[in-house]
Amino acid sequence: MRFKLAYGKTGLTVELPDELDVTVVAPRYVPPVEDERAALLEALAKPIDSPPLRDLVKPGDRVGIVFSDITRPTPNHLVVPAVIHALSHIPARNVILFDALGTHRANTETELREMLGDETVDCYRIVQNNAFDPATQVCLGMSQYGHEIWVNREFYECEVKILTGFIEPHFFAGFSGGGKAVMPGMAGQQSVLGNHDATMIAHPNATWGVLENNPVQEEIREVASKVNPTFLLNVALNRDKRIVGVFAGNVESAHALGCRFVKEHAMVAAEEPYDIVITSNSGYPLDLNVYQSVKGMSAAAQIVRPGGAIIIAASCWDGIPDHGLYGELLRACDSPQAVLEMVSRPGFSKQDQWQVQIQAQIQLKADVYLYTDNLTDEQIYSTLLKPSRRIEETVLDLVKRMGKDVRICVLPEGPQTIPYLQS
Repeated sequence: MRFKLAYGKTGLTVELPDELDVTVVAPRYVPPVEDERAALLEALAKPIDSPPLRDLVKPGDRVGIVFSDITRPTPNHLVVPAVIHALSHIPARNVILFDALGTHRANTETELREMLGDETVDCYRIVQNNAFDPATQVCLGMSQYGHEIWVNREFYECEVKILTGFIEPHFFAGFSGGGKAVMPGMAGQQSVLGNHDATMIAHPNATWGVLENNPVQEEIREVASKVNPTFLLNVALNRDKRIVGVFAGNVESAHALGCRFVKEHAMVAAEEPYDIVITSNSGYPLDLNVYQSVKGMSAAAQIVRPGGAIIIAASCWDGIPDHGLYGELLRACDSPQAVLEMVSRPGFSKQDQWQVQIQAQIQLKADVYLYTDNLTDEQIYSTLLKPSRRIEETVLDLVKRMGKDVRICVLPEGPQTIPYLQS
């Protein structure tokens, strides 16, 4: 059997012997809307539970438009100009574009131009959220979970706040989109650490496709409500990263409708677990580093049997990465169990601990192999993962160890499809 994994910008073809029991689980293909720009403009003019965006903004208002950073495939080059078009009665000097970095690194000017287009970058002021600088933040009190709420001050002080992004299943927030533009997108590091702490991440409802009674999502909604967002514009994408649905209007109503749409098309039931799951991290730009690729591992973990194996293909052109503490935290431990013991220590609170915690939880269930062209074996071992230099060889080695009757599942689009075991 031959199949192609989403990998970097080019994809990766893998060929396995026909006698193996291989099941491919891909997202149900949804054709894109006929005219993406027209669909966006129509949604802005005929929103869900809200007046049209244009009617919500007065000419003298300061308008903040939040957009996703380079780690997300949101078509910002279409979404942001559509919002600006709907605000044609607002002077450009009154509009600020906010890059929702969360605790990610700042985007380069080249990346911003790739994401937004030259005209947008040249005409509008862009503020990249700096979660690490309290001087740029304002405290809005405590959340119901006892965490201080810090958000970007300049964004908070805008009279009109427009959230954009895209909706997909998320490995601990349930779904992306909605209030995630604010928390963690425009939040301070202290708030992100609280929302992503060991107790929150370990909650059984902090997982793919679960919104209700999910503490991570509930706090995201609470923080977003504190800034009083004016309007939401979220999109759903198909495997080609084309727009298949647009959800605009009231933040809660539009996001809920979008999540229902995405769940119907992106989540697939499996009858029983598999011995080996081969996955990706959905290709460029999502597979830019090992940190982001934990999402692909988590998708595979939903259907791998205890003691099984996960093989993930991720380009990792951005490395482990060097920025943030993900790699440092993993290098400080010699096993997944040690990772969990570290993050569970009373008072432990460090950037990226949530990612190493989820990875460790996965590794206690199954071995994880990483295929990438951009890291050495030593670098891969430093992340507590096992290198795979040829996926075909890794599979055959696993078959020898597990037996020829192994059941193999392939998730060619990675977390674009979230499988789950039927109860």
